Amino acid sequence: MPSLTRRRLGLSLGLLPFARAAGAQPAWPAAPLRWIVAYPAGGGTDTLARVLGAALSRALGQPVVIDNRPGAATNIGADAAAKAAPDGLTLFSADNGTLVFNPALFSRLPYDPEKDFRPVGLMARFPLVLAVKQDSRLRDAPALVEAARRDPGGIDYGSPGIGSPHHLTMARLARETGITLTHIPYRGLAPAMNDLLAGRFEASVLDLPSGGDFLRGKGARPLAVCGAERHPDLPGVPTVAEALGLRGFQAAAWQGMVVPARTPDAVVERLAAALDAALREEAVQSRLRGIGLEPLPGDAAAFRALWAAERDSWVPLIRDLGITLD
Repeated sequence: MPSLTRRRLGLSLGLLPFARAAGAQPAWPAAPLRWIVAYPAGGGTDTLARVLGAALSRALGQPVVIDNRPGAATNIGADAAAKAAPDGLTLFSADNGTLVFNPALFSRLPYDPEKDFRPVGLMARFPLVLAVKQDSRLRDAPALVEAARRDPGGIDYGSPGIGSPHHLTMARLARETGITLTHIPYRGLAPAMNDLLAGRFEASVLDLPSGGDFLRGKGARPLAVCGAERHPDLPGVPTVAEALGLRGFQAAAWQGMVVPARTPDAVVERLAAALDAALREEAVQSRLRGIGLEPLPGDAAAFRALWAAERDSWVPLIRDLGITLD
């Protein structure tokens, strides 16, 4: 009997690696997930996280709690995410401001985007549109450029703040057309939008989630879409490339999900699969498009490729123009 017992014990021990390899998924997540959003509640970024968070909750079997940490050009939220435990229970909405612009705009950051974050997947694009106030005498984009050439600095434009995608897109457009515009930075999109609607400045770059209702109705006149193609919500509005002959001109705000850098591979793989599945749900796509967002599925490799391309495009512009937030 002892020898039989030893043989059974040896057989059981020998099968352990196979049992582990073929066993069930690890018990993750065993607690609610926290999704840090570096913007206030109610905006496009917050809505994106809540829509996707609900889908992730269904897929992972745990609540997804949104933790709004606005301020300091997303640095407050990014710092909290970077310092979180790498257990897969903290998610972060990282945009091109966090990952691309801020390292060039600030001499020091409380986080290192490349060392502290691990991409999970892309989420959505925020389309940008060149616009003027409703009663502007400028009827199209060429008219805006021509007016600025006749009166350098005489055309003013507002933005949500220095270093925002809206500001940098207008700065790039001015540089590529060889014009000089006067920038009026605000502390956020809401006050900038209010003053555009009141006609207190001439032009602006608006994002569709925030300004779509005004661009499609009354309040602001769209002149050109900043993406590679015309937008279905504004089919009669040309792209910047079409309107001004700037081949290859593309600009948008975009966001992806990241986690702390040392989060385990298996956890990231489950998160990535759940995120991708959520972005392909018809109900999710319909909800996002309904608020002006473009669903942007993409794995970690696609995320890194976009990140690198954006860095190559925007960092030289920021440094050449001497734009800083220090």
